Order: sequence, then structure tokens, then C-alpha cells
Amino acid sequence: MTFDDLPLRPELLQATHDLEFTTPTPIQEQAIPLLISGEGDMVGLAQTGTGKTGAYGLGMLHLLDEQNRSVQSIVVCPTRELCLQITDELKKFSKHLPGARIVAVYGGASIQDQIRRIQKGANLIVATPGRLVDLLRRKVVTLSSASVAVLDEADEMLNMGFKEDLEAIMEKLPEERRVWLFSATMPKGVAKFAESILTDPEEVSVGGTNEVASNIEHCYYRVHEKHRYVALRRLLDLEPEMYGVVFCRTRRETAEVAEKLVQDGYTAEPLHGDLSQAQRDMVMRKFRNKSVKVLVATDVAARGIDVKDLTHVIHYRLPEDEAVYTHRSGRTARAGKSGKSLAIINIKQMRHLQNIARVASVTFEEGRIPDGREIGERQLMALVEKVKETEADSESLQRFLPSIYEAFEPFSKEELIQHFVAAEFNRFLKTYEHASDINLKTPPAEVGPRGKRTQRRGDRFEERDSRRSERKGDRRSRNQPGMTKFFFGAGKMDRIPPGAIIRTLCEAGDLDRRDFGSIDMKREFSFVDIRDEAAQDLAQRVKNLKLDGRKIAFRKYVDRKKH
Repeated sequence: MTFDDLPLRPELLQATHDLEFTTPTPIQEQAIPLLISGEGDMVGLAQTGTGKTGAYGLGMLHLLDEQNRSVQSIVVCPTRELCLQITDELKKFSKHLPGARIVAVYGGASIQDQIRRIQKGANLIVATPGRLVDLLRRKVVTLSSASVAVLDEADEMLNMGFKEDLEAIMEKLPEERRVWLFSATMPKGVAKFAESILTDPEEVSVGGTNEVASNIEHCYYRVHEKHRYVALRRLLDLEPEMYGVVFCRTRRETAEVAEKLVQDGYTAEPLHGDLSQAQRDMVMRKFRNKSVKVLVATDVAARGIDVKDLTHVIHYRLPEDEAVYTHRSGRTARAGKSGKSLAIINIKQMRHLQNIARVASVTFEEGRIPDGREIGERQLMALVEKVKETEADSESLQRFLPSIYEAFEPFSKEELIQHFVAAEFNRFLKTYEHASDINLKTPPAEVGPRGKRTQRRGDRFEERDSRRSERKGDRRSRNQPGMTKFFFGAGKMDRIPPGAIIRTLCEAGDLDRRDFGSIDMKREFSFVDIRDEAAQDLAQRVKNLKLDGRKIAFRKYVDRKKH
């Protein structure tokens, strides 16, 4: 099938020709006919980078009445970056629709400028939830004429606490409206939300729920905790042409890892919640033009990033929430290209990796952190290939050649090659001169969707004992000095794991996993122990805490029996 086989307006088909799009992606092939039929709601399940924007964008523009300047369609998405990317794509698709007036509205930019653009006429708005709610409250935007609403990356929006904003937006839409919900994953929270806003939706699924794109290679590397950063450096050095994202869990760790990489000579930049919008824009500009080859990011900061040609995603720390792995890995292997997703773990994290494999329906192969000789050979051959492929501009060099030949006259060809390599290669030679093997001594193991793996009996006992030690440590921490106890207003009945509590507080309060002691989960609430240093003013820092879009009470616990 080609785009010409789809029942789209001639102006839109012309735009696909201009963009040199010939064959629709699976989500586009299945979704576009449903969307332009003019009937019913829809749920689209597909990973980031599979052409979702083209699917709903072409459908919306096909239905657009160019003579009508009132808001006919809206797209709601989680982040400013994604909002701008969607707007850019829709404008390309609408190149031959002069009456299409597309306006992006998002936080972190002047609301007055956005209001002026809307007042000039906007029949299609792309928005982040908070800014759109603000404009609705000011009565700058009315949705009474909107017949189509798209929720893009609905799972991310609910994870970010936008449930109430989305509900407020839905209430402003007319009863006769169509809602198209697109999501990469379908956890219970998203399914429940979809049920509350959709009516008998059609479902289009490309791959299974929560599944990662099939053109991504998944590997894990087991090292001792003290070797985690060393392992990262070796993986970066093994791939001279690497262009990718390194995921950390906290803002603090993200900044520390990026700083270390820069000190060690890598072109890296951090992306986390402490950056201003101007700083964030500058980092993303450098990353997109490839003057920065490695972006070190938290999950929250990286939401909505859509950068082409990423070769690698490296999980410096595995995400607490298994479904997040799907979003992380989906940053690579866009538009049918292949990519690699590499996880650095210690021995205690094998079970968590098994859970990720099961949820994401992927198979992890165990990789081996390379030694200095392997890295040196890979870097050297990359350098040789780069030199071979470089075209020499003999005319520009002509006047310098006599001096160059004279300077190199005492050297033989072999000596010249040795000097040339040494000049470019001394950093790697020095770094890896005494490099040791940092891999944990276990045979290769494969972790698949069902969590099955091959492992030596002794290694299983080692992992079991480490888990026992960790559990004992958690129990002891309850009464340890130096800990402050907090009340967290969600418990077992909310069906959340302790990791979700940790992740939520890490993101909201700039904490590190090491700041936590025991987590004692009761039926309707939980007690969380946090190091005294990290606990200072914590309740103030995490005001209006949300989990899965629901407000959660969080305060310092006071034992009234002692008062």
C-alpha cells in the first residue's frame, strides 16, 4: 500500500509526496481510514517513532474546514518539546491547505504571545495540558466547536499528574465529539481513564501492549556497583559513532555523571528538572545538531524528546517502573532504523530486569564490558576509516605541501603511521593501559519475556543471599538513627509497589535511592524512612504531590503516643 491508496484529500497526498513519504507505517495504514470516516472514538497503541503524528495529523487535517476559523481540533501532549514537534509536522502536512491555522500553546513561554496568535484565528491547537486549561479559564480558547480531540502519549500525561487537567479539558468539549487516544503503554490507570472518556472505541494496536519496537537490540551488563561509571565509559568508547541518551534516575546523579563525562573528554550535557527553559533549549539545540553526542537525562526531563538517528539508549540505572523501559528504549530505532538499548546492572537487579523483560516483551542478551584492547582496536579502525574517507583538497593544500614533505622526510612510511596514530590515540592508550576485566564472572545468560534465564547454581545462591541481605537491611533501617519517618497517603489497596513511592518522591523532592530507608506499606497508606539530611524541608518541596494523577498526602509523621 502507498499513501495514494488512502482516501485522503489531494492536498494532503501532495504534501506526502513533497515529504517523499511513499508507504504508510502500520499505525497510519490502519488508523487513517478509521479517523477520516467521521465516526467514533479510537485507541491507538504504538511506540514512539512509529508514525503516530502522521496517523492522527493527516486524519485531523482531512476533516478540517478551512473556511472556519474557530477551534475544530485539539492535540494534547505532555511536554513543550513534543508540542513543538507535533506542530512542526502538522504544518508540513498542511503545506497545501492555506486555511489551516495551527497554533502551539505550552508553558515556559509568553502566554500573551500565544493569546495574540489564537485571537488572529486558530482552527487547530496543539497544547500541553496545563497551558490549555489556563487559556480555557481565561476564556481565550473555547472548545464548543471542537469535534476532534487527540491525547498523544496519554500514559505519560497521566504519569506526570495531568489527570485532573485532562478531565477539565474533556468537560469543555461538546457532547458530539470524537476522542482519539494514543499511548505507547496501557497500564491499568490509562485503561481506566480511557474507559471514562471514550465511547465504544475502535482499537488499533501495532505490537502488543507495552511492547518495545522489534528493531531494537537489548543487552545488559553485570558489574559491581563501584564499576558502574567505568562500565559506562567503556561502552561509550566501544562505539566511536555513538549518538544517544544515558538515563539516570535522579537530577543529582544526572548532573554528576554528565560532569564526569565532560571532565573525561566526552561531548556530553545533562538534561534534568533543575535547568531553566533557556538552558534546556540550549542543551537540546546542541544535541540535535550533534555538537553534543551524549545526553544524560532523567526520565521526566526526557519526556517528549524526539531526536532522529539516535543509535543507543543506555540505562545507567534501570527505571523503577517497568513500563518506563518501553518509553526509554523507544527513543532509538525511529522510522524503521535499528538501535541498541544497553542496561548496566549489579547482581541485585536481575529480578527487576526479568520483570522489565516480561512487561516489555523483550529478550535481553548478556553482554560483556570490553577490555582495553578491544576498545583500542575499535577506536583505531574507526580513525583509519575516517582518514580513508576524508577527501583531500589538493588545490588548497598545494602551497603547504613542500613544507610538510620536508618536515616528514626523515620518517619512513611505517614511522609516519605510528606517529599519526599516537597523536590521535594517546588518550585511549593511557586510559586503558592497565584496564582490568570488570565483568562479573558468570556465563552468558539470556533474560526473556517470561523471565527465564540460564544461570549457574552458585550464582543463583549468590543472588538469593544478596536479596536476603537487602531485606534484612531494610528491616534494620526502621529503627536506625539518622532517619526521619514520613506519612505517604497510598498503600497496598492502591496496588502500587514500593518502587513507585521511591520514584515519585525522587522526582518530586530531588532525592536519591540511597536517601531511603524502610518503606512500611499499610492497607491505605505507607510509612517512608528518609535520611535526616535529605528530609530537611522535604514536605515543603513536595507540596501537591501526585501519583497516577491523584493527589497524595505527604507529611512528616508525628507519633502522637509519644506526645
